[in-house]
Parts: sequence; C-alpha cells; structure tokens
Amino acid sequence: MQYSGTLPGVLSSSDPRPVELVNADGRADFVLVCEHAGTAVPRRLENLGLPAAETLGHIACDIGAEGVARRLADQLDAPLFLQRYSRLVIDCNRPFSAPDCIPEVSDGTVVPGNLQLAEYRRRQRYAEIHEPFHREVALFLDRRATIGSPAVLVAVHSFTPRLAGGPRRPWQLGVLSNRDRSFAGHFLDSFQERNPATVCAHNEPYVVDDQGDYTIPVHGEARGLPHLLLEIRNDLIGVPDEQRRWASLIADGLIDAKEKIHVND
Repeated sequence: MQYSGTLPGVLSSSDPRPVELVNADGRADFVLVCEHAGTAVPRRLENLGLPAAETLGHIACDIGAEGVARRLADQLDAPLFLQRYSRLVIDCNRPFSAPDCIPEVSDGTVVPGNLQLAEYRRRQRYAEIHEPFHREVALFLDRRATIGSPAVLVAVHSFTPRLAGGPRRPWQLGVLSNRDRSFAGHFLDSFQERNPATVCAHNEPYVVDDQGDYTIPVHGEARGLPHLLLEIRNDLIGVPDEQRRWASLIADGLIDAKEKIHVND
C-alpha cells in the first residue's frame, strides 16, 4: 500500500524515524521486535487531542516492554527492532483492515484525533509509519535467509493487569502463537520448569490471529520461522531492575527452546 497524495504528510522533519534498530550486528539467531515500544506522536497530529498523561499510559505503548527488549538484546546479543510511535497513532501489530489499527477508542478512552478519520489520512499513517517499520524487519530477515543464517522471531509486549471494567488478569507471562505452537510450547515448558511459581499460560491474555496481529503472521508464520509473542504483565516490569530480571529469565528459556527445536540443523 503506497500513499502518493500531494497533501502534507503525517511526519515532519522534526519527527523521529518509525524504526530504531538496536544491535544490528548481533550474532544470536534471535531477532527481537517491539512494535509498541514508543509513545511519539507526530507534531502535526497535535497529541491526537489527548491530555499528555493519556499518551504515556498503557493505551499508548506497552509499558516496560522496551526496557525488557533492550536488556534481552544485550543478554542474547540479538538485533532488536523498536517502533517509535504510539499505537494510538497507528498500531504496528495490526493489519490495515483491523478496526483498531487506528483506534477511535482504547480501553474506554476516546481518541479525538482518530474520530471519523478520512481514508486517505489512515493510508498516510500506514504508509509513513507502519510500512517503513515492517519493511526494515522484512529486509533484515531476507538478508539472513540469503546467507543461510537462522532466525528465531520473538515479539516483546506487555499487558495491563486489568482493563477498564474487566476482571483482574492473573497471568504474569503469556506466550502466544497461532498455527505453529512448537517453539512457543518449548519455551513455555522450559520457562515454567525454571520458574514454577510464575503464573504462565499459552495464548493469554490474548491470542494471535491474522485479523488482530501482523508481526507473527507475516514475518514468522509466512516465512516458516520459529517464533513466539511474549506478553509480560506491566506492573512487573516498571523499573530497570525488574526489566533486567525478566530479561534474564526469558533469555534462559529462549536458549533452551532453541536447542530443543534444533534450529541450527
């Protein structure tokens, strides 16, 4: 999908690039992606009409996920793709057709700047933020495939302990997959064995599917790569020490799981 209109774009020269690649030369087989890392809002969108506090909370980004992902990249020596813009601007883990790709309401909060958005405005955001981010991920994975270098795709997310009006979510860690559970299953088994007191589950509090997700279906399943999506409860990873601890626990489980599926064979 390419937007070729003549109106001013969404991003200006003062706005950040949509993607930040950390540890590009990492030697691990793992490739990490954090689609909900950022809270940036393009200057031209005037904060989407929201108070500043709303653009920093869980409806805007996955709280703590970037910190865990960065520390995981360090511990594994893995490349990491960070998406810099708020998912209220556009959710880079949704296909364009998903209703919440550009949400009008998120966890009960109305997003004024997204109400009755014209189709061409939706396409602008997708073309300027979503597509460049996933293009860089795809090119990186293409290069790995070309040289025969293995890749295990790991998406890092966090979730809030309770949505507005909803029940408390008891899980501390969710391990998500869809058509191919093999790598997720190995990881979950290893993690639970190492951390028996941690409340873990497969496909909680969300599931992966083609309508509500992008990274795993497009970059993981379609390429036949081992993959999983991690959901860590955000009240457990709010500070650097907690992020470091969780990254260490997750790294051990990922290494175990990779050995079990014989990725290098």
